Amino acid sequence: MTVEITGVPGMEGLLYRQDLPGFCLVKQANHPTLQFFINECQILKRASALILDTVSELDAQILSHMAPIFSKIYTLGPLHALLNSQIGDVSRGLASHGSLWKSDLNCMTWLDSQPSKSVIYVSFGTLVHLTRAQVIEFWYGLVNSGHPFLWVMRSDITSGDHQIPTELEKGTKERGYVVDWVSQEEVLAHKSVGGFLTHSGWNSTLESIVAGLPMISWPKFGDHYIISRTVCQQWKIGLQLNENCDRSNIESMVQTLMGPKGEEIQSSMDAISKLARDSVAEGGSSHNNLEQLIEYIRNLQHQN
Repeated sequence: MTVEITGVPGMEGLLYRQDLPGFCLVKQANHPTLQFFINECQILKRASALILDTVSELDAQILSHMAPIFSKIYTLGPLHALLNSQIGDVSRGLASHGSLWKSDLNCMTWLDSQPSKSVIYVSFGTLVHLTRAQVIEFWYGLVNSGHPFLWVMRSDITSGDHQIPTELEKGTKERGYVVDWVSQEEVLAHKSVGGFLTHSGWNSTLESIVAGLPMISWPKFGDHYIISRTVCQQWKIGLQLNENCDRSNIESMVQTLMGPKGEEIQSSMDAISKLARDSVAEGGSSHNNLEQLIEYIRNLQHQN
């Protein structure tokens, strides 16, 4: 049964019981793990400032409830875009070299050969694991959608038998490209990519917003569910895939997002994307907050 959590100001309609981490669902209020995190939250209130990787205009509602608790809040998001605006190509180079996985650069050549806004990009980040059955369902859904797809399938994303049906091999050769890892910022910015099938991790979500790409969300754990709900219900820049996904549902979702029916979602994304990009430009909220944070830190040094 879905039970909404109503005691968190600013999170109305977004937070549900199943979203809470396990330590919040213990039966005893004095449970050691629960008490540890309660104490951590109390200590957090003593912080002189709070730095958040978000955009003040996007999270204005929840930030208004946090302002009375924290004397200084610096929203610097999207942080990757802010970094790019400050040091440009150097930032993108650092991002690619900082990955734990080696990027496949050949996929960019493949993307160059695809029509504009035709490719659905698929990645579930560094931590999500799938069962073999889930891999097969996603694979059939992508192949059957009829759209070109670029799928990041880490070598450790699933265990066991890696054999795939012949028809999937054939369909992938015709219109798909499967890689171990990519430079995600570069892929999302490519002109041939038109949508992003994601686990709704916060970094991936912000990168997709900056690139202006609508999303199909398949949340798995942690904050993914709240982010997915915000993306799909509040901002209306994506579609949420059921947890128990099947190939026909995946096929339908991809066709909806990439087809004429996805134009309304794209329109919403265009507005959100502009807001995010404007925030890191000179005079934008995140740009100004960075300047203020630097000045604040300098003043702290002088005080010491």
